[in-house]
Amino acid sequence: MAEERYYGTGRRKDAVARVWIEPGTGNITVNGKAAAEYFHRTKLEEMVRQPLLATQTAGEIDVTAYAKGGGIAGQAGAVRHGIAKALVVMQEEHRGILGPEGLLTRDPRVKERKHAGFRRARRGKQFSKR
Repeated sequence: MAEERYYGTGRRKDAVARVWIEPGTGNITVNGKAAAEYFHRTKLEEMVRQPLLATQTAGEIDVTAYAKGGGIAGQAGAVRHGIAKALVVMQEEHRGILGPEGLLTRDPRVKERKHAGFRRARRGKQFSKR
């Protein structure tokens, strides 16, 4: 019998994550490394586990993710989004749990572009009285 795998694409800021989930022991692998080793921060690890904890599937599902673009915080958000979408593909009932938690919504916040006459998007030039 073929192993069941489910796919979800997650996005956050400039990061994109391709995520596969399958029945297993709860291992989370990102770009070939364990999640703890890849993200370094416990806050980012907790963020990645959030959809699994919400659906109470934390110890039952193995996650394999490939993230690229952006920084590690954006990649953690992208992996979380991808896991949530893959869980819905696996079992449609998860939509009722993950939707109200806001885990299926792509976070639309991105860096604002630089504007003319400013040093950054909103930071003005330094005022000199003399």
